[in-house]
Amino acid sequence: MGRRIAPLTLDNLADLPSTCRSCVFWELDPVTARAAVEAGKAEQEKESWVSAVLLEWGSCGRIVYVDDLPAGFVTYAPPAYVPRSLSFPTSPISPDAVQLMVSRVLPGYQRQGLGRVLVQAVAKDLIGRGFRAIEAFGAVGRDLPTCVLPADHLLAVGFKTVRPHHRYPRMRLEARTTLSWKEDVEGALERLLGGRRKEPALRPF
Repeated sequence: MGRRIAPLTLDNLADLPSTCRSCVFWELDPVTARAAVEAGKAEQEKESWVSAVLLEWGSCGRIVYVDDLPAGFVTYAPPAYVPRSLSFPTSPISPDAVQLMVSRVLPGYQRQGLGRVLVQAVAKDLIGRGFRAIEAFGAVGRDLPTCVLPADHLLAVGFKTVRPHHRYPRMRLEARTTLSWKEDVEGALERLLGGRRKEPALRPF
Protein backbone atom coordinates (compact mmCIF):
# COMPACT_ATOMS: atom_id res chain seq x y z
CA MET A 1 0.00 0.00 0.00
CA GLY A 2 1.72 3.19 -1.21
CA ARG A 3 1.41 6.24 1.01
CA ARG A 4 2.75 9.77 0.68
CA ILE A 5 2.26 13.27 2.03
CA ALA A 6 2.06 16.28 -0.28
CA PRO A 7 1.82 20.01 0.44
CA LEU A 8 -1.56 21.62 -0.16
CA THR A 9 -1.50 23.70 -3.34
CA LEU A 10 -4.02 25.04 -5.84
CA ASP A 11 -3.29 21.98 -8.00
CA ASN A 12 -4.51 19.50 -5.39
CA LEU A 13 -7.07 21.62 -3.57
CA ALA A 14 -9.75 19.62 -5.40
CA ASP A 15 -8.60 16.52 -3.48
CA LEU A 16 -10.17 17.90 -0.31
CA PRO A 17 -13.72 16.70 0.40
CA SER A 18 -16.28 18.92 -1.34
CA THR A 19 -17.68 20.21 1.95
CA CYS A 20 -14.17 21.32 2.98
CA ARG A 21 -13.40 22.96 -0.36
CA SER A 22 -16.40 25.22 0.11
CA CYS A 23 -15.89 25.86 3.84
CA VAL A 24 -14.51 29.28 4.78
CA PHE A 25 -15.17 29.04 8.53
CA TRP A 26 -11.58 29.86 9.47
CA GLU A 27 -10.51 31.74 6.37
CA LEU A 28 -12.98 34.65 6.67
CA ASP A 29 -14.52 36.62 9.50
CA PRO A 30 -18.07 35.49 10.43
CA VAL A 31 -19.91 38.25 8.52
CA THR A 32 -17.86 37.89 5.33
CA ALA A 33 -18.05 34.10 5.49
CA ARG A 34 -21.84 34.19 5.79
CA ALA A 35 -22.08 36.55 2.82
CA ALA A 36 -19.82 34.32 0.71
CA VAL A 37 -21.93 31.24 1.47
CA GLU A 38 -25.19 33.06 0.70
CA ALA A 39 -23.76 34.34 -2.59
CA GLY A 40 -22.51 30.88 -3.59
CA LYS A 41 -18.91 32.10 -3.65
CA ALA A 42 -17.46 30.13 -0.74
CA GLU A 43 -15.40 27.77 -2.90
CA GLN A 44 -14.00 30.70 -4.86
CA GLU A 45 -13.10 32.48 -1.63
CA LYS A 46 -11.38 29.34 -0.34
CA GLU A 47 -9.23 29.14 -3.46
CA SER A 48 -8.36 32.82 -3.18
CA TRP A 49 -7.35 32.37 0.45
CA VAL A 50 -5.10 29.38 -0.30
CA SER A 51 -3.53 31.30 -3.20
CA ALA A 52 -2.82 34.36 -1.06
CA VAL A 53 -1.28 32.35 1.79
CA LEU A 54 0.87 30.36 -0.62
CA LEU A 55 2.23 33.56 -2.15
CA GLU A 56 2.81 35.42 1.12
CA TRP A 57 3.71 32.68 3.62
CA GLY A 58 4.08 29.37 1.82
CA SER A 59 2.45 25.98 2.23
CA CYS A 60 -0.55 26.04 4.57
CA GLY A 61 -1.54 22.38 4.55
CA ARG A 62 -0.69 18.76 3.92
CA ILE A 63 -2.65 15.98 2.23
CA VAL A 64 -1.92 12.31 2.91
CA TYR A 65 -2.54 9.91 0.02
CA VAL A 66 -2.97 6.15 0.17
CA ASP A 67 -2.51 4.45 -3.20
CA ASP A 68 -2.84 7.92 -4.77
CA LEU A 69 -6.26 8.47 -3.17
CA PRO A 70 -6.66 11.30 -0.62
CA ALA A 71 -6.99 9.81 2.86
CA GLY A 72 -6.77 12.90 5.07
CA PHE A 73 -5.54 16.46 5.28
CA VAL A 74 -4.54 19.23 7.65
CA THR A 75 -4.57 23.02 7.24
CA TYR A 76 -2.66 25.57 9.31
CA ALA A 77 -1.48 29.17 9.13
CA PRO A 78 -0.27 32.06 11.29
CA PRO A 79 -3.20 33.72 13.11
CA ALA A 80 -2.93 36.83 10.93
CA TYR A 81 -4.37 34.70 8.10
CA VAL A 82 -7.14 33.20 10.24
CA PRO A 83 -9.73 35.94 10.94
CA ARG A 84 -12.20 33.64 12.67
CA SER A 85 -9.72 32.91 15.46
CA LEU A 86 -10.39 36.35 16.95
CA SER A 87 -14.00 35.31 17.59
CA PHE A 88 -13.00 32.71 20.17
CA PRO A 89 -13.08 33.53 23.88
CA THR A 90 -9.62 32.01 24.43
CA SER A 91 -7.90 33.95 21.63
CA PRO A 92 -5.40 35.15 20.64
CA ILE A 93 -3.04 32.46 19.41
CA SER A 94 0.44 32.93 20.89
CA PRO A 95 2.84 34.97 18.71
CA ASP A 96 5.34 32.09 18.51
CA ALA A 97 2.72 29.63 17.24
CA VAL A 98 0.83 28.75 14.08
CA GLN A 99 -2.83 27.83 14.28
CA LEU A 100 -3.95 24.32 13.40
CA MET A 101 -7.25 24.96 11.65
CA VAL A 102 -8.66 21.65 10.41
CA SER A 103 -7.35 18.08 10.56
CA ARG A 104 -9.34 15.24 9.05
CA VAL A 105 -8.71 11.58 8.31
CA LEU A 106 -11.35 10.30 5.92
CA PRO A 107 -13.60 7.28 6.64
CA GLY A 108 -11.86 4.05 5.74
CA TYR A 109 -8.44 5.37 6.73
CA GLN A 110 -9.01 6.13 10.39
CA ARG A 111 -7.28 4.35 13.30
CA GLN A 112 -4.10 3.91 11.25
CA GLY A 113 -2.08 6.64 12.97
CA LEU A 114 -2.49 9.10 10.10
CA GLY A 115 -3.83 11.84 12.38
CA ARG A 116 -0.62 11.88 14.39
CA VAL A 117 1.51 11.61 11.27
CA LEU A 118 -0.15 14.72 9.86
CA VAL A 119 0.58 16.62 13.10
CA GLN A 120 4.20 15.45 12.94
CA ALA A 121 4.47 16.70 9.36
CA VAL A 122 3.14 20.11 10.43
CA ALA A 123 5.57 20.25 13.36
CA LYS A 124 8.54 19.44 11.14
CA ASP A 125 7.51 22.15 8.67
CA LEU A 126 7.10 24.76 11.40
CA ILE A 127 10.42 23.97 13.06
CA GLY A 128 12.07 24.65 9.71
CA ARG A 129 10.27 28.00 9.51
CA GLY A 130 11.28 29.10 12.99
CA PHE A 131 7.99 28.61 14.85
CA ARG A 132 7.99 27.01 18.29
CA ALA A 133 4.49 25.58 18.56
CA ILE A 134 1.15 24.63 17.07
CA GLU A 135 -1.98 25.92 18.77
CA ALA A 136 -5.64 25.12 18.20
CA PHE A 137 -9.04 25.84 19.68
CA GLY A 138 -10.60 22.66 20.98
CA ALA A 139 -14.32 21.92 21.09
CA VAL A 140 -16.01 20.52 24.20
CA GLY A 141 -19.64 19.44 24.38
CA ARG A 142 -22.37 19.21 21.77
CA ASP A 143 -23.78 21.43 19.03
CA LEU A 144 -20.39 22.97 18.25
CA PRO A 145 -19.03 23.96 14.82
CA THR A 146 -17.79 20.94 12.88
CA CYS A 147 -14.70 22.87 11.80
CA VAL A 148 -13.46 23.12 15.39
CA LEU A 149 -11.41 20.09 16.39
CA PRO A 150 -12.63 18.08 19.40
CA ALA A 151 -10.47 18.77 22.45
CA ASP A 152 -10.22 15.02 23.08
CA HIS A 153 -8.68 14.51 19.63
CA LEU A 154 -6.11 17.24 20.24
CA LEU A 155 -5.18 15.70 23.58
CA ALA A 156 -4.79 12.30 21.90
CA VAL A 157 -2.21 13.64 19.43
CA GLY A 158 -0.13 15.42 22.06
CA PHE A 159 -1.68 18.86 22.68
CA LYS A 160 -2.02 20.33 26.18
CA THR A 161 -4.48 22.93 27.40
CA VAL A 162 -2.91 26.37 27.88
CA ARG A 163 -6.09 28.39 28.39
CA PRO A 164 -9.05 26.45 29.77
CA HIS A 165 -12.65 27.14 28.75
CA HIS A 166 -15.83 25.13 29.17
CA ARG A 167 -16.46 25.07 25.40
CA TYR A 168 -13.39 26.32 23.53
CA PRO A 169 -10.10 25.67 25.37
CA ARG A 170 -6.97 26.86 23.60
CA MET A 171 -4.48 24.02 23.25
CA ARG A 172 -0.81 23.89 22.38
CA LEU A 173 1.80 21.44 21.15
CA GLU A 174 5.46 22.41 21.35
CA ALA A 175 6.78 21.54 17.90
CA ARG A 176 10.02 20.01 19.14
CA THR A 177 8.28 17.69 21.58
CA THR A 178 7.15 15.65 18.58
CA LEU A 179 10.80 14.66 18.17
CA SER A 180 10.67 12.87 21.53
CA TRP A 181 7.62 10.79 20.71
CA LYS A 182 8.20 7.03 20.59
CA GLU A 183 8.71 7.28 16.83
CA ASP A 184 10.38 10.46 15.69
CA VAL A 185 9.16 12.48 12.71
CA GLU A 186 11.37 10.79 10.14
CA GLY A 187 10.86 7.29 11.47
CA ALA A 188 7.10 7.63 11.68
CA LEU A 189 6.81 9.07 8.20
CA GLU A 190 9.03 6.41 6.68
CA ARG A 191 7.14 3.56 8.35
CA LEU A 192 3.58 4.85 8.09
CA LEU A 193 4.05 6.30 4.61
CA GLY A 194 5.78 3.23 3.22
CA GLY A 195 9.06 4.99 2.55
CA ARG A 196 7.53 7.00 -0.30
CA ARG A 197 7.14 10.38 1.36
CA LYS A 198 7.62 13.41 -0.84
CA GLU A 199 8.33 16.65 1.02
CA PRO A 200 9.02 19.93 -0.76
CA ALA A 201 11.95 22.15 0.08
CA LEU A 202 11.01 24.72 2.70
CA ARG A 203 10.64 28.28 1.51
CA PRO A 204 13.38 30.57 2.84
CA PHE A 205 12.47 33.74 4.71
